[in-house]
Amino acid sequence: MKKLTLKALGKINLGLDVTGVRPDGYHEVRMIMQTVNLYDTIVLESRDTMDVTMECNLKFLPINEENLCIRAAKLMMEKYDIKHGFHISLTKRIPVAAGMAGGSTDAAAVIYGINRMEGLGISKKELMEESVVLGADIPYCIMRGTALAEGIGEELTRLPALPKVPVLIAKPPFPVSTKEVYTALDAKDDIVHPDIDALIEDIKTRDIDSLCEHMGNVLEDVTIPLHPEIQTLKEMMLEDGAIGAMMSGSGPTVFGIFRDKETMMRCKNRMRDSGLTQIVYGTTMFS
Repeated sequence: MKKLTLKALGKINLGLDVTGVRPDGYHEVRMIMQTVNLYDTIVLESRDTMDVTMECNLKFLPINEENLCIRAAKLMMEKYDIKHGFHISLTKRIPVAAGMAGGSTDAAAVIYGINRMEGLGISKKELMEESVVLGADIPYCIMRGTALAEGIGEELTRLPALPKVPVLIAKPPFPVSTKEVYTALDAKDDIVHPDIDALIEDIKTRDIDSLCEHMGNVLEDVTIPLHPEIQTLKEMMLEDGAIGAMMSGSGPTVFGIFRDKETMMRCKNRMRDSGLTQIVYGTTMFS
């Protein structure tokens, strides 16, 4: 196989709790991860030379060793003694630096794609174990679906699939530094922890209403005071019929869960007209 086109799907967090800090500085987490049907497109092509090259529709993104896609390809080449290189063409749709694992899912797609192109026959479990050296979210992005993530995010337990309900994604026109958010959380004493176990029960019973009631992201307590626009977007979604709305990851992306596509589309139009968003997408949960 000389060429392969792949979909790299984004994620949202239905629940995100931080339970401690390890001696190496990494945070221990308990998160409910959920893949959504919003994706980047990656085209992988074999090259006769041993180098890895890349192009991207977003000119501000690096296309060198700073990009996880390049590092993922080189990891596979070294690990499995692949005697040729690759060209990676990336079309970004997932918002950048938005709490949706955009870089991690692109790297996951490269790892999965090279395994297929080269006929390596490496199991998904092995790919997940080997990819964690590049980032804690990458194993989940290889697995996809609904999952409990623990440890630093790499200890994954698959959960039952949720209904493919409509999801609205809205990203404000500003970035959020994950490092700054976690630093601010470390300095905070009165932390309100979400009930991750209740979310797991809601997922098992496929109770979307109860799930939306139990959704919680501990990082909202520090990110929203820095960027109150996030709270405004949440409130707008709820006013427009969302069952639940929350910030994903460290932000600033806000997502809303809806009962039907028509209600979601009305909210999507309002979001676009609000002047508070840079990117708005209507999508669904992916199982």
